[in-house]
Amino acid sequence: MIINQVTFLLLSCLLGWSSALIRPVPGISTLDRDGRTLHRTKRGWMWNSFFLLEEWTGTGKQYVGKLHSDMDTEDGHVKYVLTGDGAGTVFEIDENSGDIHATRRLDREEKASYTLSAKAVNKTSGQDLERASEFIIKIHDINDNEPKFSKDTYVASVSEMSNVGAFVMRVTATDADDEAYGNSAKLVYSILQGQPYFSVEPETGIIKTALPNMIRENREHYQVVIQAKDMAGQMGGLSGTTTVNITLMDVNNSPPRFPHSTYHLSTPESAEIGSSVGRIKAYDADVGENAEMWFTILDGDGQDVFNIITDSTSQEGVIIVKKQLDYESKRLYSLRVQVTNTHIDRRFEHLGPFSDTAMVRITVTDVDEPPLFSRALYIFEVDEDTPAGSSLGTVSARDPDIINHLVKYTIDRHTDLERLFNIDSNNGTISTLQVLDRETSKWHNISVLATELSTALQTRVPVFIKVRDVNDNAPEFAMFYETFVCENVRAGQLIQTISAVDTDEPLVGHKFVFSLSTINPNFTIFDNEDNTARILTRRGGFNRREMNSYLLPVVISDNDYPIQSSTSTLTVRVCACDSRGNVQTCSTEALLLSAGLSTGALVAILLCILILLMIVVLFAALRRQKKKEPLIISKEDVRDNVVSYNDEGGGEEDTQAFDIGTLRNPEVIDTNKLRRDIMPEMLFPFRRTSPIKDNTDVRDFINGRLQENDSDPTAPPYDSLATYAYEGNGSLAESLSSLESAATEGDQEFEYLSHWGPQFKKLADMYIGQESQRET
Repeated sequence: MIINQVTFLLLSCLLGWSSALIRPVPGISTLDRDGRTLHRTKRGWMWNSFFLLEEWTGTGKQYVGKLHSDMDTEDGHVKYVLTGDGAGTVFEIDENSGDIHATRRLDREEKASYTLSAKAVNKTSGQDLERASEFIIKIHDINDNEPKFSKDTYVASVSEMSNVGAFVMRVTATDADDEAYGNSAKLVYSILQGQPYFSVEPETGIIKTALPNMIRENREHYQVVIQAKDMAGQMGGLSGTTTVNITLMDVNNSPPRFPHSTYHLSTPESAEIGSSVGRIKAYDADVGENAEMWFTILDGDGQDVFNIITDSTSQEGVIIVKKQLDYESKRLYSLRVQVTNTHIDRRFEHLGPFSDTAMVRITVTDVDEPPLFSRALYIFEVDEDTPAGSSLGTVSARDPDIINHLVKYTIDRHTDLERLFNIDSNNGTISTLQVLDRETSKWHNISVLATELSTALQTRVPVFIKVRDVNDNAPEFAMFYETFVCENVRAGQLIQTISAVDTDEPLVGHKFVFSLSTINPNFTIFDNEDNTARILTRRGGFNRREMNSYLLPVVISDNDYPIQSSTSTLTVRVCACDSRGNVQTCSTEALLLSAGLSTGALVAILLCILILLMIVVLFAALRRQKKKEPLIISKEDVRDNVVSYNDEGGGEEDTQAFDIGTLRNPEVIDTNKLRRDIMPEMLFPFRRTSPIKDNTDVRDFINGRLQENDSDPTAPPYDSLATYAYEGNGSLAESLSSLESAATEGDQEFEYLSHWGPQFKKLADMYIGQESQRET
């Protein structure tokens, strides 16, 4: 197989490259290790690779090479077939001649090589004339890509005052061209902008400082442009650039300085302790913590009166009042103030000193001040029971100003609501208005006001008054004693131990003496000399029926001056006790038992009386309910009243009580009238026609009424009960209703009611009696 590739031969001659064209030589044999002859089969064609320039700029398709098989006799029976990467798209082959062309311009950076396979096929039979052979088409690189940095702009920083060659940062560019081919990807870095302050290493891209001791205060920001160029920086190479913004970082190389050597401040003498007098400021060209400073007072006559602190926010020195000022005492103070950096960099101490001093002169201005008391507080003592008007002590205040004004004294009555004290408005002498009692209050706290008459300025001072104790209270029993003595007690037996209290407080403590006011035949007292005493019996055989209690007066005295004493009465009850001395019953309950009535019996008697009273009240109520109301409530109008009585008939089974025929009276029948005194019970009242005359039987009447209701359009649609109230034809009593009587009340006679039998006797007596009264 013959490979004819013009381009390839040209490149092979120039670059020393060659394609692996192997032509097998027939008849060649070799010996193996054992001396045997080895024969190799003859192959018609064999190769390794082709080379193709990228970014071809010629017209038409780019020629790659030619394939030719030894089996091709050029009679048109051989067809060449190409398969693999880009076959048919990127590369195509002429099936008759075996020429290979690239259909488009190729880019090595996109794909560096293509692996394809070629074979020769008989056009007629379609059989392979030779086995397929694989080869590679490599794209030859050209310098068509410029270097590129990873960022368009970099940010870096370096400390000011750095030495030459101090590292700033490293920038790196990349080139997409083939590093193995020529210098297309060999980069060289250079600085286009930023000299003479910075430099860059050509091979590494490391940026360094080029000038020593660059000062941030002179210039802080720098812009450096770095270029990366391929082809080792030679002419014709491609390049790319990037910008590096470099900032000088601050170091403490600038000391603080006061803009003035002397400062003048003023403050009123009334300035409170801790208040600000003024501020002084020092300037430092550094920033951040390098500019932090603190202020101190070195010396001066105001060092004990004033202090200075540092405002961490504004970095100012704040002078504050340390002691109370007095214009009348001193009006001008001088301070020497120093400012120093907080963080000092030892590398730059030779640029110092990193401190500065200034003088501060403070003038105290006069203020009209309120009166000033000679003490911060006053304490006076007075004996209790001291007569009103007695003097306790004197308070004193003066006007501290140069011009002394008169001062008037008063007591704040909010602190003396009971008005126990008074003060002389001119000299400040405090006296009592009332007699003081220590047992009521041991201390009194009042406030005294001193007021300037001309300016009305006031000052108050607390005055504490202690009331000293005087022995003016007699001792008394410490508690209420419930004392009893048994009837079977023996003489000399202890029945009670007593003690005493005294509201006074002597300096040496209390000492009480107990005694009886008179000699008592029943009891005696024994002083224990420890502020307690024992009550003993003088005799035995007490009887609660003869005397159920005894009153024993006890005299209690103290030992203070003047001696105070009191008599307290001890009540001793006589009780019944068992053999061990335990109380069983005392005098009050014993008397009840002697009368034969115990507490339970009294309770039972009271309950019986209460039950009897309840029975009487209930009986009276029942009697009142049994009284009957009158039969006729109103005697003026009898016709329009319904008379109610309690005579009941025998019901439907009673046929002997009255004659049913008396209810049949067709002449008297109710008309369709509604009562006006009550609400109708039916929504649609039934209507009645005129009664059937000629003595129609009750049955015919009911049938007629039934037919009338069935055909009535106003009748309710639901089942209802129709009451006809027909008394029947031929009734001797006619109608019993007085509302439909034809005649007036005066024309009626009721004698016939007496003949109706006993059932109507009540009714006959009532109406006949009324008629007799009217005639009378």
